[in-house]
Amino acid sequence: SPCCLPPTLSRHQLRRRGSSKRSGPLGDQPFPGLLQLENLSREGLVDVLRAAVVDQKGPLVTLNKPPGLPVTGKPGEPTLCSVLPELSQSLGLRDRELQIVQASGKETSGLVLLSSCPQTASRLQKFFIHSRRAQRPTATYCAVTDGIPATSEGNIQAALKLEHVDGVDLVIPVKSPSRKDFQEGVKRTLSHFHVVAMGSGCALVQLQPLTVFPSQLQVHMVLQLCPVLGDHTYSARVGTVLGQRFLLPAESTKPQRQVLDGALIRRLCLSPAQSAQLPLHLHLHCLHLPGLRPREAPMKLLAPLPPYFSRTLQCLGLHQQ
Repeated sequence: SPCCLPPTLSRHQLRRRGSSKRSGPLGDQPFPGLLQLENLSREGLVDVLRAAVVDQKGPLVTLNKPPGLPVTGKPGEPTLCSVLPELSQSLGLRDRELQIVQASGKETSGLVLLSSCPQTASRLQKFFIHSRRAQRPTATYCAVTDGIPATSEGNIQAALKLEHVDGVDLVIPVKSPSRKDFQEGVKRTLSHFHVVAMGSGCALVQLQPLTVFPSQLQVHMVLQLCPVLGDHTYSARVGTVLGQRFLLPAESTKPQRQVLDGALIRRLCLSPAQSAQLPLHLHLHCLHLPGLRPREAPMKLLAPLPPYFSRTLQCLGLHQQ
């Protein structure tokens, strides 16, 4: 059953969470729960990540990562990998340093799975590879989309390639790819989607990737003419004429801030300037894992939605149908 929706927020909580007062290192309202990396020291980042631990079982540590934090990056940049030694120490793991098994992308919030045991990490990585080959989904994301998919559930298939455009790596769909395209890095991608709720011209959608490709879920939702809310990279590929949406050519459409309908901005209680800063509403909510030992029951790891995501659901009336 759909597991995206948080308990309904009261109006008092909405007002409090939507107020314009600062909330320390976790950012400016009206997007509570956003990480302001530029304001954080290394120690501060370790504190934030330690507070983000949602589960610790045997060698496994599960975090609920805030959006905006990259997993890897250039030397000297604040990343999850760069503070793993300090995080391992602060969790009392001494000489057993954590390593990443599975993680949500930089702009995505949600589950990060870490392991202090190399053998367990290797076993789980093999499990994820075998699950993908068998087309068994292991990860479920929650997304809010600008627009409602034409069908309540289905599969999205597309051949995708990475292209370096104006100093940025962008994902480009490839129509009718040739064998040569696949030899040159084009990949077939597949995601399953299920619409959980609809309201205000938006939808709460569960997404399950069955392949792994950068920005796969964002690009797949753009191909459905329903970009993810806060997608300031690929949403510009969806054009509108007389209320009808259509796809613009991916190769010639440059990334830009997402442009939202005025009525939607008002429903979100935002100014146009604030809507241009809207965080990506894509959250790695659930991971299915095998038991850690033989005959142990499978595990289901959950990461609660970020406060700004819950606030958006409340503003748009996206309640479980």
